[in-house]
This record gives sequence, structure tokens and C-alpha cells, in this order.
Amino acid sequence: MAKVVVVGGGYGGITVAGGLDDFADVVLIEQKDRFVHHAAALRAAVDPVWRDAIFMPYSRLLQRGKVVHGTAMRVEGTTVHVTGHEPITGDYLVLATGTTYPYPAKHMVSQAYVAKLRLEQTQNSLADARRVLLVGAGTVGVEFAGELTSAFPHLEITMVDKADTILGTEGYLPQLRESISQQLQERGVHLVLGSPLAYSPPVDVGVLSPFQVSTAAGVNIEADIWFLCHGSRTASGYLNAAYGDVLHPNGRIKVNKYLQVEGTERVFAVGDITDVPESKRADAARAHARVVIANIRNLMTGEPMATSYLPGKEWVILPLGPDSGASQLVDQNGETKIVGPRETAEIKGTDLMVSLIRNQLRLP
Repeated sequence: MAKVVVVGGGYGGITVAGGLDDFADVVLIEQKDRFVHHAAALRAAVDPVWRDAIFMPYSRLLQRGKVVHGTAMRVEGTTVHVTGHEPITGDYLVLATGTTYPYPAKHMVSQAYVAKLRLEQTQNSLADARRVLLVGAGTVGVEFAGELTSAFPHLEITMVDKADTILGTEGYLPQLRESISQQLQERGVHLVLGSPLAYSPPVDVGVLSPFQVSTAAGVNIEADIWFLCHGSRTASGYLNAAYGDVLHPNGRIKVNKYLQVEGTERVFAVGDITDVPESKRADAARAHARVVIANIRNLMTGEPMATSYLPGKEWVILPLGPDSGASQLVDQNGETKIVGPRETAEIKGTDLMVSLIRNQLRLP
């Protein structure tokens, strides 16, 4: 039976591993001892119930394969060198290590209990704080502002961004920005746009300690605690030695339409690590994974690959806490439309797709 090694146990990785478990000898390599549902991480930063809900065991994901907990240090062909283990070699290799992001949008520590302790400390600090600074008014900053104002209505939130508007990157309709801006203003969020901070705050992220900072334009801001809401980085450093010629400067790896890594026959990549021209989302990673599953199955049975990936139209779901927000969706006719708080809550705001992920991990 062919062996498939999957590096990275995020959304794309668990989809590939679970989808090939009945067909191949699967080894999933993941440094964390629990799956982290990062789509709900911002809710977990403000709500004690969610502090436990976002961490889920891998123990039921694979019926026949196995999960190896360790950090991928380097790759040679289809062999992965992992901390604390002998090298693991597969007939096929799938790269799914995604991206890193500042806390609390993502947790990079290996042990869930450490992450939970930090979340508990953050929640206690927010309860005692009066003023919060969010640096970045993109999707993460906006969603976090919604969670903060929902859980801690007493907080005075200031959002700073160098762009002249919230959601400053391309791809968002003006109506979405208008709807989100209005809802943020109704919640009392103060927007300081059009200029970056002149310097970083003199205290660590998430630490309760009053400070003052200024924007490059000279706006003074006082806060008790702050969070960085931008700074995504591709987690592909372990590939530099073997795949440096197919890595872009931003760390993303070149793939063809079958999601094969360019220049290889049995190495694939899914999710944020790929150079597929689309926004990096959990649903896109799962869609990549389904393509890779189909193509590896074909190759294992001696058939040519027949499934290619074509990016769909961009969309975004932006809850502002459990019951507010707005979303930019694509309807069945291919038209882009904006929906408001009720529809956004139905899609993501209330459940944050926890039931979907638990089902994928085969958890009750």
C-alpha cells in the first residue's frame, strides 16, 4: 500500500489525511498536540467557553493511519525530518503547513494547555482594561473589534491602519466597507486611518500595562492593552534547502493546476502555502485538499491526474460578535452581493463552524 505523508494538521492537512485514510498508509505530521480551530480563535480570546472549544484532539481523525507530533525541520524529496523522530519517507508528500499570524488570531505554541493559560490571562486582562488598541483594520482587526465590543461593552476600542479605509486591500465592495464601518461606529470603535504607528507600543502584545503611542501623522493614542492584527507569514522555512527554486520571496510555493509542486511528480501542496492567486481561507484549503485527494488516488491506481483547481470568486464573512457583521458572497448566478447581520450570524457568527470541524475530525 502506498504511503502518503502530510505535513501540517490544519484545515487542508486534516482534509487530505482523512480523505486518503481508507486508501493509503497515511502519516500526518503536526507540531501541535491538538487541532486549533483558528476561525474561532478571536472568539476564544474573549469567551471562556470558546477557550476550550477551539482545541480538538486528532485521536479520531485517522482509523488506519497515524498522527506524528513533531516539527518538520527539513524535506528531502518525499522524506521529512521531524524533531524527536526518525525521518519519515512517503511515496507521496503533501505540504500543508499554512501560515503563522500574531496572537490571538493564531496560536503557535505546541501544547494546548499553554495556549489556554494565555487565553485565560488575556480574558482577565481585558476585563480589567478600559482602552484597547488594535493595530490593523483588515479582516482580523475588524472581527476582533466585534468580539471585544460584544464581550466587553465597557472597552474603548481604537483601530489604527495605514490605509485610508478599513479592509484596505483589494477585492472588497464599497458596500461591505460601509456596512462594517457603520456597525463599528455604532459600537463606539474609534478609527484612526491613513497613517501607521510611528513606533510600536513599549509593552508586549496582550499585556495589561497602560502606555501612550503616536501615529506617523502625529495622532496620540492612550491604551491599556494592544494587539497586532496584521502580519501573516507563510510557514515554509523548512523547505528552503530542497525547494528554494520553487519558493517565491513571500515563502509561497509554486504549484500547477493539479496542485503538484512545480518540478515534482509526487509532491503536492494545499492551503495558504501555495501560490494559488486567491485569498487564504479555510474553505479554499479544503477545496485544494479535495483536488489533491482525487489526483493522488488516480496516481495510486495507475491513472493520469484528472482533477484541476480553479479559484472561485472571492467572498468574505465578517461577523462582529455572535449577532452582527456583514458578508460579501457570490450567489448562484455568480453575482457578488452584500448581506447583513442576520445572514452573517447564520453562516458563521453563532457557531463559527465548530460543528463542521468536529465532524471532520470525527468527534462527537
